[in-house]
Amino acid sequence: MGTHEPLPGVTVGDIGPKFGFDETDNGFLKFDKFRIPRENMLMKYAQVQPDGTYVKPLSDKLTYGTMVFIRSMIVGDSARSLSRACTIAVRYSAVRHQSEIRTGEPEPQILDFQTQQYKLFPLLATAYAFQFVGSYMSQTYHRITGDIQQGNLSQLPELHALSAGLKAFTTWVASSGIEECRMACGGHGYSRCSGIPDIYVTFTPACTYEGENTVMMLQTARFLFKSYTAALSGERLGGMVSYLNDVSSQRLQAQPLAGRSSDINDLGSLVEAYKQRAAWLVVAASKNVQSDLKRGKRKEDAWNKNSIDLVRATDAHCHYVVVKLFVDKLSEVVDLAAHRILSSLCLLYALHGISRNTGDFLQAGLLNTSQLEQIQQRIKDLLGVIRPNAVALVDAFDYTDTQLGSVLGRYDGNVYENMFEWAKKSPLNKTQVHESFYKYLKPLQSKL
Repeated sequence: MGTHEPLPGVTVGDIGPKFGFDETDNGFLKFDKFRIPRENMLMKYAQVQPDGTYVKPLSDKLTYGTMVFIRSMIVGDSARSLSRACTIAVRYSAVRHQSEIRTGEPEPQILDFQTQQYKLFPLLATAYAFQFVGSYMSQTYHRITGDIQQGNLSQLPELHALSAGLKAFTTWVASSGIEECRMACGGHGYSRCSGIPDIYVTFTPACTYEGENTVMMLQTARFLFKSYTAALSGERLGGMVSYLNDVSSQRLQAQPLAGRSSDINDLGSLVEAYKQRAAWLVVAASKNVQSDLKRGKRKEDAWNKNSIDLVRATDAHCHYVVVKLFVDKLSEVVDLAAHRILSSLCLLYALHGISRNTGDFLQAGLLNTSQLEQIQQRIKDLLGVIRPNAVALVDAFDYTDTQLGSVLGRYDGNVYENMFEWAKKSPLNKTQVHESFYKYLKPLQSKL
């Protein structure tokens, strides 16, 4: 301990530079004929008794406890990282004036351009949705952990599947959304003074650490496949996969939204549409796997052959969960004004998701082309509804300027004065003439 040198048989070191997290140590550890004392072993669930006997845990998935906890936290971190980027981009868009909408009139805030609203407001709605999902995952983890301590492991498989799927779903969306926010800030978004590049490089590794996202999606797909098979055998399912209960009774039929425009404004109908889409894709992918198994393919080959469909089904399942939890959360909002604007955000999130996945909803027979046209128009209407409250909605995240670390997203809006002050602090600006001139160029000039 006095020298901090590793013990004989132990090799330890740092793995080198990474994409982000430069302040975090990540290293390698190698043991060569080095005995670990039993008292130093991690034996919360699996154990090695003094005589060397290995005792298995009650469930193999119990060993995933810490991993499930971290994945649940990552869902919340997706919300926080995306909401920080949205705060910066929306505030800057309210400060920045550029171009003309009407000839001869003053340049408007770029947040008044519909294209800017279309970039940012769906991401703002997503940030709110992920906030609610993150809270749900945290509460669910602690509730099920309490059940496990009482010996009840029945909900552990779904917790494992849900945390894996939502970890992948939210980090993929948040990572691309943060980059969209950066580009929405124009050239200044490229500067580190915007704060968004640092958010991006710090957050994006979440798509691969604690489980590469495609692998996570396939883990959830395995649970969905097992749930579908169980439902076919007559087992009643609970939790977020209860929609598969209708499979065995053949009640799982496409229930398209009616042609009335009121249905695309009804959040309950939209939750049902997302549920039907998820069920349709889960059933289709599962049937493909089963069909290959019946034709004599090995289980591993059948799974790999249909893995694209399985990931697509998991994505739809996770999307349904997010929409459902967002809608459920609205019932807890008692303030009428807050409920009104959050309902608009929720509706925008749901409709924007449909517009990005129109093929699924059309193939499943849930929507027709006329309804899709109505949805596109309603999305544009909602952008105008949200615009007056956009800055207040990002202010509600309550980030301090220190937490944002952004010149563009300053609460006081004094962007350009502080951008100039930030630029002056660059090491290249310590002197008017860089030392390289005296060291290299001036001697060279004297020889010419």
